[in-house]
Amino acid sequence: MTKHQHPDYRPVVFRDKSAGLVLLTRPTAQATRTIDYEGARYPLVDVEISSASHPFWTGRDRLVDTEGRVERFNRRYGRRGAAQ
Repeated sequence: MTKHQHPDYRPVVFRDKSAGLVLLTRPTAQATRTIDYEGARYPLVDVEISSASHPFWTGRDRLVDTEGRVERFNRRYGRRGAAQ
């Protein structure tokens, strides 16, 4: 096998900045910061959104169609099959 072909695979901590969720996993993501987690020091990757803070998974927020895409679609294509 070719040496140095695959990226570095090691434990990394992902932290959701908005929800405070901390997850230890083994990705190939590069990290420049470190964090002490469960008695050991791990590389840290901060993320803006995760399943703990995403509106789809939490059900707290609803997606708002501010540009009228749904209405424009309904005007163009509507219910052609149902009206006939």
